[in-house]
Amino acid sequence: MKIYNYTDLSKSKIEELCSRQIEDDKLVEERVTGIISTVKKDGDQALFNFAKAFDKVDLEKLFLDAEELKAIASTIPTEAKKAIDTAYQNIKTFHQSQLKTEDKIETMPGVLCWRESRAIEKVGLYIPGGTAVLPSTFLMLATPAIIAGCKEIVVCSPPQRDGKTNCYLAYCAVLLGIEKVFLIGGAQAVAAMAFGTESVPQVYKIFGPGNRYVTTAKTMVQNKVAIDMPAGPSEVLVIADETANPSFIAADLLAQAEHGTDSQAILVSTSNQIIADTLKEIENQLTILPRKDIAAKAIANSYAVLAENLDEGMQFSNEYAPEHLILATEHFQSLIPSIINAGSVFLGNFTPESVGDYASGTNHTLPTSGFAKAYSGVSTDAFLKKITFQHLSADGLNNIGTTVEILAEAEGLEAHKNAVSIRLKN
Repeated sequence: MKIYNYTDLSKSKIEELCSRQIEDDKLVEERVTGIISTVKKDGDQALFNFAKAFDKVDLEKLFLDAEELKAIASTIPTEAKKAIDTAYQNIKTFHQSQLKTEDKIETMPGVLCWRESRAIEKVGLYIPGGTAVLPSTFLMLATPAIIAGCKEIVVCSPPQRDGKTNCYLAYCAVLLGIEKVFLIGGAQAVAAMAFGTESVPQVYKIFGPGNRYVTTAKTMVQNKVAIDMPAGPSEVLVIADETANPSFIAADLLAQAEHGTDSQAILVSTSNQIIADTLKEIENQLTILPRKDIAAKAIANSYAVLAENLDEGMQFSNEYAPEHLILATEHFQSLIPSIINAGSVFLGNFTPESVGDYASGTNHTLPTSGFAKAYSGVSTDAFLKKITFQHLSADGLNNIGTTVEILAEAEGLEAHKNAVSIRLKN
């Protein structure tokens, strides 16, 4: 892990450090273009072929039904079942609180305006299943979709070598009332949900994180469907001062690093000693991790930044715009107003990012690659549309009519003006 001094960094170097571009992005785009085109042309057959080529599985059918899911779910260990139940209740509680009824506003006498929420009818959820299978993502996506009232929820996740899914995903499906899980992964799953096949329904919006192929596919199908955000490889940025615990910091950095070799784990600290002690802790903790080879590669591609003070650290963080931001300091409260760009924030030394990944209640589907500058994480709102309404009484039209007539005439739109004038005459 390289160490940089913030005061020595030029503007262009900071931009380079905050960039997540990878050299073979063009190659990924070419491959994804081909996959999408094949799925559009060949439908289900393309999905069977891709399962054999990419997942090394000869599928008999593309989905598991309710009975199959129930049978697989019955094999889940008791402790895992309890843990999923607890996480689900917390996620449900937090996301249910996001349902709001907005007030009706009288903008002027007789002119009433308001908004009402309507669920997106058909949504597609992508649950990753490459080097790690993520039942937590199933909970994070399906729970707010159900709360919002989406009528059709299409779930895709890569098959295991036995052509099934694991007991954890199956249990989530049963718990959530999802009666079908499609055994489709990667860019081909995104294409199937975007354009529809003989078996996979076409949806209106696609949700879910994934690797670069999934992210690229989501970006490419935006002319056909909406997406939640361009969610790519996972990342964390930790801001730490002398009140931080190096062993905690190391654990948080490694928690992100084990997601994949392209994950980023960034440390920004006001203390040289904290950086040095954290790097030693990373070496110690790394040796006992089952996914140490993956984590080691991610750490090798990550870095630390020495900042003069916490305010300087926040400046770098806002430029980086991390998916996860950890404030490993006892002075986190004073930094909260300075946070401009971040997906989800973890405050203090006893709030590991892992709690947000699994069970605190907040959503872990978050913007990466700097998109936290413009995107929010997934919420109940993400599954809703906001429709505006207005109602005018006769007095209301009299009050606003002349304003509209003048503006319409100024724009040369006489029919717009007449739609008001004809009513005012009556």
